[in-house]
Amino acid sequence: MDDELGDLIHLADPPGTSGHAVSLRVLEWPAPGGEFLDCEFVVSTGTINGSFPVGITSDDLDQWEEALDKLVGNRFVSWLNSGRTVQLGIKPLASGAIGVSLQDAPSSQVTVSLPLSPSAGWIEDHRVRLDHVRRVFAG
Repeated sequence: MDDELGDLIHLADPPGTSGHAVSLRVLEWPAPGGEFLDCEFVVSTGTINGSFPVGITSDDLDQWEEALDKLVGNRFVSWLNSGRTVQLGIKPLASGAIGVSLQDAPSSQVTVSLPLSPSAGWIEDHRVRLDHVRRVFAG
């Protein structure tokens, strides 16, 4: 359903492993003509759980698409690095694993870094998630 809230980003280890996960949850669609998508990054591990609020713009969505293109080429990406909000970093590691970091420099000064082993096809899954969010965001 197109008006259903969901995750723009959902990176997680396979069930039965470390249980690490990072998501960017859509909390509320913008009002017509609104500029920001109300979201939150959620980090979950065996020892910590946390969330960081973030507002996403249509330009941010374009930059996320560019980041996904870089990840296909097995390159490091940094997203939301304007200094106005939490920054996401994704670094390809050995054997298909990735290093994910969230840095909340403008607010709490907290940085969280964790390794993840997302399922095969995770980049294409994120393209589908992005397309869904864009369709709803555009109205």
